[in-house]
Amino acid sequence: MTDVTTHDDSSAHEAEPEPRRTVDLDREGEVAADFLETLLDIADLDGDIDVDVDGDRASVSIVDSEEGRVPRRLVGQNGKVLDALQELTRLAVQAETGNRSRLMLDVAGFRADRRAELVKVAEDAMASVKADGQRVALDPMSAFERKVVHDAVLAGGLRSESEGAEPRRFVVVLPADD
Repeated sequence: MTDVTTHDDSSAHEAEPEPRRTVDLDREGEVAADFLETLLDIADLDGDIDVDVDGDRASVSIVDSEEGRVPRRLVGQNGKVLDALQELTRLAVQAETGNRSRLMLDVAGFRADRRAELVKVAEDAMASVKADGQRVALDPMSAFERKVVHDAVLAGGLRSESEGAEPRRFVVVLPADD
């Protein structure tokens, strides 16, 4: 049996109605949760579904349940199965809502753990750039990974760019005034 938990990051004390986009994101999360719950049930896999809104996108996570752990094969090597599952979920949401979805899917905390690793990589690269003023090119990354690094670099006060072509596209960290 799969449980669905919804998290609401909005303030309870706001008197104004929610913006339309937040309502759309909540709807995307609900549709994604229904799709994933059905998929887990058909495959007879354990897992609970958590739904949230993270900034400008719906965020859906398949997490361990009381009945058992989420099979790590849903992540696959380097997140390849997770990426495919996310794309299928986005397509299911688009088919239901008529709108292109940018929802983010996580399985068993894989993306959350990877995000923490990537922030550390970005911090190390920024320290190097600040120390010697030279640009630092990172290893090729997926679009999700590049976005995490770009956000961390921006928050750290430096600049970054993506270079190269898929699947070898990578981030370059630059001095703030380069």
